[in-house]
Amino acid sequence: MMTFWQLVLANARDIGRDRMSLFWFLLFPVIFILLFGIIFSNEGTSTYDVGIVYDAGNPLGEGLAEGARAVPVFRTHVGGDRESEIQALRKGERSLVVEVPTPSFAARARSSGGSLKVQVYYNETEPTARQVLVPVVEQILNEAERRMTGRPRIFEVTAQPVKSADLRMIDFLLPGILAMALMQLGLFGAMRAVSLREQKVLKSLGATPLKRELLLVSEVVVRMTMALIQTVLIVAIGYAVFHVRILGSWLALLGVVLLGALTFVSMGYMIAAFPKTEEAGVGLVQVVQFPMMFLSGIFFPVEIMPAFMRPVVNAMPLSYLGDLLRQIMVAAPPQYSAVTDVGVLAAWAVACLIVAAKFWRWE
Repeated sequence: MMTFWQLVLANARDIGRDRMSLFWFLLFPVIFILLFGIIFSNEGTSTYDVGIVYDAGNPLGEGLAEGARAVPVFRTHVGGDRESEIQALRKGERSLVVEVPTPSFAARARSSGGSLKVQVYYNETEPTARQVLVPVVEQILNEAERRMTGRPRIFEVTAQPVKSADLRMIDFLLPGILAMALMQLGLFGAMRAVSLREQKVLKSLGATPLKRELLLVSEVVVRMTMALIQTVLIVAIGYAVFHVRILGSWLALLGVVLLGALTFVSMGYMIAAFPKTEEAGVGLVQVVQFPMMFLSGIFFPVEIMPAFMRPVVNAMPLSYLGDLLRQIMVAAPPQYSAVTDVGVLAAWAVACLIVAAKFWRWE
């Protein structure tokens, strides 16, 4: 029995010496909980753009606009016509559009004892719009009607979904999955170099005519080729199974995939320059990988995140790769311009290569 407890104590001491293990066992779950608690907390500061379409002098429209401005999370837009507001909704620039009937129609509805129909359009890809925002609009209309007439409401809200740039959820997710695959390929692929260094293979190559640099170059070529294979598989499955069509240029898609792969391969080799063991290298990669995976907007819109986290999102290269792939593959509304996406990815690639070259160790 004494031997057993000595083994337990020895294992505990061994884990205590491994700071990376302590991080993943203890600190990382806490960070994970706090991170998602902040993102999905009901106390976030998300705001919603609401367009209100009505004729000048329409008391119901003016009352609705006044009530909407009093809601802290609403950014109210008035003065636009129906077509322009619906187009803004399709582009993702509005969360909700309310079309208020003309005063003459409202008068006829009151005189005939009928209901006054108020058309509300919402983005079908945002469940919050239908479940939360539409009832809020109903309450504002109810209050506006009560102030105007002092009678129970006579209007009827009709909610109608509008496709955002004809995008489905799978159209949003597929480019994000491709971006994630390119990130994983670059970051974890570089860990092979750490393993070769740990096993003294890189050191041994120094005694042969073969240049060690050629080994790394060959590894990079393999990663780039695998990136192309990944792209073909993901796009083919998306098209055959989920009917996702590539709307942009195939040549542009090829260029973006190669740029994205180069960016994350460079980042992977930059990370690989520091750890002494493959286990430590994998842990370090995961520290970098997890925040990018969940904070870059490849799986859900960044608009749901608190405003104070936007600088973090804007600093991540995966945010720009996912945005650029969505623009090219499915013509999604951009978060950034294409020039900005390409520039940031290229800057990350160059910066990572410079750091990797400065701190790289062969043994």
